[in-house]
Amino acid sequence: GENEPIILSELKLEGMSTGCMRQQIKKLTDSGRLKRYDNGIYFIPKKTVFKSGSQLSRESVIQKKYLQENGMRCGYISGISFANKLGITTQVPMTCEVVTNKASKDYREVQLAGSRVIIRKPRITVNESNYVVLQFLDLLKDIDDFSEITGDELSERLLTYMKKVNLRFSDMAAFLQYYPDKIYK
Repeated sequence: GENEPIILSELKLEGMSTGCMRQQIKKLTDSGRLKRYDNGIYFIPKKTVFKSGSQLSRESVIQKKYLQENGMRCGYISGISFANKLGITTQVPMTCEVVTNKASKDYREVQLAGSRVIIRKPRITVNESNYVVLQFLDLLKDIDDFSEITGDELSERLLTYMKKVNLRFSDMAAFLQYYPDKIYK
């Protein structure tokens, strides 16, 4: 579809070699039917009133490349990006931190169209049923570093989020063993 990331390494066409596929991608890019977002990442540009056409968002690329695999959840946004989303910090992150099953190392930094993305390996395998819990526990682990608010206001924001995503303390119990003791306390 238009403005959806196409990850070249995930593209497989029966009967076509990788080299041939790269040549076809180059022809489509040269003709303007495809646009290059970054190395190995392309998209079909949506027609706009502007001559340059539409652009692909960093979030959609991160979603496709690190958070989903074959339509299944395999990662989540963490760190200051998630803290900002919850409103416990006003800091606008220059980097995006992603925890994903696709990580080969505990920590790795990559460039994605000029912006820095930190890739982390999860404590346990991420899936659709546990990513909300793991994301929240990661936040709690680093909350002292991120939060600009404290006390009752912080507690209220966290509880509001928990209610919004239907997260209970009992849901977290099975995962606490993978995190520092301070989270439980």
